[in-house]
Amino acid sequence: MQRRTFITSATLAALASPALVRAQSALNVAVMIPMSGPGGLFGPSSKACAELAFEIINARGGILGKKINPLFGDAGLPPAEVTQAALKLWKGQKAQAVIGMHDSAVRGALVGLFKGQVPYFYTPVYEGGECAKGTYLSGETPQQQLEPVIPWIASERKPTKWYMIGNDYVWGRNTNAAAREYITKTGAKVVGDEYLPFTVDNFDASLARIRDSGADAVLVSLVGGASVTFNKAFASMGLSDKVIRLGSLLEENTLAGIGIANARNLYSSAGYFANIQTPAAKAFSDAYFKKFGPQAPTLSTLGESVYEGAMMLETIANRAKSLDLEKMDKASNGASYSGPRGDVVMGARHVTQNIYVATVDDKGFRVVKTFSGVGSGQTCKV
Repeated sequence: MQRRTFITSATLAALASPALVRAQSALNVAVMIPMSGPGGLFGPSSKACAELAFEIINARGGILGKKINPLFGDAGLPPAEVTQAALKLWKGQKAQAVIGMHDSAVRGALVGLFKGQVPYFYTPVYEGGECAKGTYLSGETPQQQLEPVIPWIASERKPTKWYMIGNDYVWGRNTNAAAREYITKTGAKVVGDEYLPFTVDNFDASLARIRDSGADAVLVSLVGGASVTFNKAFASMGLSDKVIRLGSLLEENTLAGIGIANARNLYSSAGYFANIQTPAAKAFSDAYFKKFGPQAPTLSTLGESVYEGAMMLETIANRAKSLDLEKMDKASNGASYSGPRGDVVMGARHVTQNIYVATVDDKGFRVVKTFSGVGSGQTCKV
């Protein structure tokens, strides 16, 4: 009897300890971002934007009354290795939600791992078509980035021949497949379409084919370092003086690698650029640089998408009053907030959002066209 009383008292004392109380009252959120590999240049800004988002959310009370405790994992590894890292965060460290900013191959692996058992917020630009239960996608689809933008470029610059080049995986191939339809509708022709592994670092043969094709516009669906190398070589060959480039993954880190001098006639289409001049976007930028200072990682389209994922997690969870996936799925339709990208509304587990088209001047990206409230084009049943 005395021993039982002692154990009970010790247990109660442990439960009352500040460290254990904090652990039990926290909401563990796994954040899977590329810290290595082809997308490694996107990692620092992604991590910084996640930290800023969690600080803001925690300052207003957290999610469902719990402060967020972030758990970071490297999503720049091969999919099988990322899956193991995510499993440790989910089952080992008890992550109750996951935010992912990584490539589509990794997304497919994580969807297979989670099997609709934990809410998963996928944030970057992607090819569309993901309808897994409990997976919420705030990134731009081809229907958002390209369907309104290619006709606009046709009107502004009147290209007649397009060449498409991308990395050889689902995002590059499916994005370009959608783009072919949009290009054809403008009356222009696709005169080339090629896909290269992530390991390629010499684009001389591809550039010669582009030159010889007579293309006056190129759709670039390359990722990270590949995009940097290609675009620098493109300019070195003299193609940038007369050939338009449109990229759907040309963000601020990539542009820094390419260099402004090599970005003549280059366009990018995205849901966010760091120099958007709306009050909400400027407030976000101010908060970012106030927190991280002059040495802050480059504020970027992809990094900011992690912030959006955190905002949508907060919005849906608070709307559902739960992290139960059945309740969250129901609450996801119509979930909305206003942030750096403008008004964001979720439906069919995807979002309607503004799309910005930017070109490059001596200060970096400059937004030249805004398409407001563009739908994702996805029809997932919820």
